[in-house]
Amino acid sequence: MSIRTERVSKLIQKEVADLLNNDFHETSQSMLTITGARVTKDLGIAYLDVSVLGDTVQQRKVAFRRLEDIAPQVRTALASRVRHQMRRVPELRFFLDERQQQAAHMEDLFAKIRAERAERGVEETDELDGEDADGPGAY
Repeated sequence: MSIRTERVSKLIQKEVADLLNNDFHETSQSMLTITGARVTKDLGIAYLDVSVLGDTVQQRKVAFRRLEDIAPQVRTALASRVRHQMRRVPELRFFLDERQQQAAHMEDLFAKIRAERAERGVEETDELDGEDADGPGAY
């Protein structure tokens, strides 16, 4: 990525996040976070990764669909904010970022494994690497 595209993507990420949290909060009816942004080399399209807070997958998908529906209004509001910094405002394309939910799921799985090991009385540190404390890796 060139310096110019990096700067533009950071600017768009910051401004769209601010717009969604302040101006379009009622429309989206959810807590939305822009977790990443990339722009094409010609600065014509901006790809924005969006994390949506919600209890269920269905709630997150509904909020994301609302966001996609208001994308033209967000682009218009973005244009008024960056009109002195950019000649042309890129088209906005949103992608649902579920890394946060995946990380929480993985944490739950690890917690279950720890609980099962605690029930069996197995020490975590010795069993994770499969070696004794005085085994081949010890000094």
